[in-house]
Amino acid sequence: MPMPLSEAIDRRLREEPGTVAVAFVDLGSGGTAFHNADLRFHAASTMKVPVLIQLAQDVDSGRTRWDDTVMVRNRFTSIADGSAFTLDPADDSDSTLYALEGRALPRRRLAELMIERSSNLATNLLIDRLGAARVNATAHRLGADSIVVLRGVEDGKAFAKGLNNTTTARDLATLLAAIQQGRAASPAATREILRMLLGQEFNEGIPAGLPPGTRVAHKTGSITALLHDAAIVYPPGRDPYVLVVLTRGYRDEATAAHLIADLSRIVWRRVAPDSGKSDQ
Repeated sequence: MPMPLSEAIDRRLREEPGTVAVAFVDLGSGGTAFHNADLRFHAASTMKVPVLIQLAQDVDSGRTRWDDTVMVRNRFTSIADGSAFTLDPADDSDSTLYALEGRALPRRRLAELMIERSSNLATNLLIDRLGAARVNATAHRLGADSIVVLRGVEDGKAFAKGLNNTTTARDLATLLAAIQQGRAASPAATREILRMLLGQEFNEGIPAGLPPGTRVAHKTGSITALLHDAAIVYPPGRDPYVLVVLTRGYRDEATAAHLIADLSRIVWRRVAPDSGKSDQ
């Protein structure tokens, strides 16, 4: 008889040198498994998920449209002291948007870059218009009641003062479940959200532990010594499940990614053994 999933996760993490949080929710059976799920982490780019939800809700309400344009600029205001700051293309996982400064792009395209390529510049352009406080409040209404969205990204003065976006694994699992269950936005807007999450280009974490071709709608996040992945996984022939893994204390990002993939593999083998074999 295989050990319970929560026990398998705990056993895998027993000797890990870093700090790891896991949240698993089976959207079919309602089964769950948690490990440090309420431990707070710097959110890194996972905060882009509630930003996308807020944009989708604004489209639903008629406040904006996917095709409404935003002028690309690289100048933002620090929440620490109101001073101006710019983003460094070398520190952004997508540098293509910087070449378009002075041009107007649709909100849909900025959202795609924010999620699929994790563009920091696209994120700041969107959150400037949406408002961090509104993004935060919307996430709380959906049940992610301890997530904190204060600002965009790369606000160095805010970071130095500890004014950071933070989350827990449970928060992110709650938001992803709300998306999949159609509670975060209208059916049409939900399809847009999932299309972008399914288009994620950084797949070294949760997808790497799954059988090739498995559909995964997810968002990664990373800063120094920290790597996260938050996903909706779609095994063939069964209801999807949510898996979130947050890590810190791993200065070698490849090691953290390997751990996340290993946890993903453990989950798959226990909840979807008949949906395909993960032998990576």
